[in-house]
Amino acid sequence: MPPLFLYAEGMKTIGLIGGMTWHSTGEYYRLINEDVQRRLGGSSSARLVLYSVEFGEIEALQEAGDWERMTFLMTDAARRVEAAGADFIVICANTMHRTAEAITAAVRIPLLHIADATAAEIRGRGLKTVGLLGTRYTMEQDFYRRRLEEKHGLAVLVPDEAERRTIHDVIYHELGHGIIQDESRKAYVGIIDKLRRRGAEGVILGCTEIPLLVKHGDTALPLFDTTALHAKAAVDLALSN
Repeated sequence: MPPLFLYAEGMKTIGLIGGMTWHSTGEYYRLINEDVQRRLGGSSSARLVLYSVEFGEIEALQEAGDWERMTFLMTDAARRVEAAGADFIVICANTMHRTAEAITAAVRIPLLHIADATAAEIRGRGLKTVGLLGTRYTMEQDFYRRRLEEKHGLAVLVPDEAERRTIHDVIYHELGHGIIQDESRKAYVGIIDKLRRRGAEGVILGCTEIPLLVKHGDTALPLFDTTALHAKAAVDLALSN
């Protein structure tokens, strides 16, 4: 077997744009490094650079609907990650993929889209109809659902308005602060069950904080953890020739 350093020599540098929130970004860092070590063995770890935005500013801009300013901040972050030596970009959040097209146009390195990584797993499982949980921006705007539907041929169901408000509030007022409550888990599981009754064959945990709350085994439906799937896709690309 060739020495480990020959494998590491060909490893691409992953560029993470994180901080949305730092709790889920920490999960990205852990999952990516655990996967690299599992695949390469020894003391191997990922080559990566991380630029962490100030989420208080991002949250305020989201509330104000100022996507122009958020796009400026995200493209600036992408340029910084590129300048630091990244070979490709990973946005450690679902909602901020609304800025993905602008980022792709602003840099010369590719962006690994979270919806593509998630859809690949869903299609690989043979599913066609999925529920989508996330921030209200991800559930209500079309940038995420449209990609799943038009590029990957999936049918996407979202919860009703009151349920969307519950999901969003738990993300911003609890999970984003590291607060995990059983009552909120039960509310999410109830919403997932309603999606199942509407025809969902699986559910996308379309906010990188949600897997901190809802786990496989909490429901009979397959759950698609976008954080884990995106992190795995990042390692796949980093170790590819």
